[in-house]
Amino acid sequence: MDDAIRQKIQSLLDSHRTMRIATLRPDGWPQVTTVGYANEGFTIYFLCGSDSQKAANIARDDRVSLAIDDDPAEVMEIAGASMAARARAVTDPAEQQKAIGLVMARYPEQKAIGLPMPKPSEVRLFRLTPTVISLLDYSKGFGHTDLVTC
Repeated sequence: MDDAIRQKIQSLLDSHRTMRIATLRPDGWPQVTTVGYANEGFTIYFLCGSDSQKAANIARDDRVSLAIDDDPAEVMEIAGASMAARARAVTDPAEQQKAIGLVMARYPEQKAIGLPMPKPSEVRLFRLTPTVISLLDYSKGFGHTDLVTC
């Protein structure tokens, strides 16, 4: 992957805090939900309810797809990224604390109004490792994508 594309992907990851993530249900149909996230480089962390359908889907099949983007006023301003990734449960206590800290740092408003940070025992934490990234940039032409493997 060339440096310019790497920097665009990194900037996109760093400047957002929500993504849509698709997991595979037991019947084979994809299930898409929106979650908050934080990243460290291209490694993405998110948390969800321990008994959520998302957590059960990932426990059965760790392949996920995700999308991160904006909602621009004009079609030719569409930009974003979609990724195929592997999801792994974060079980190491130090990494759990780091992941929660990274996610909560993206939501300073929550801390400002006094809402507590969730404890690792109250949620499921996941680390996403991208395998393929598609960088979408309509400013380069309708539907233009740069596809990179990780």
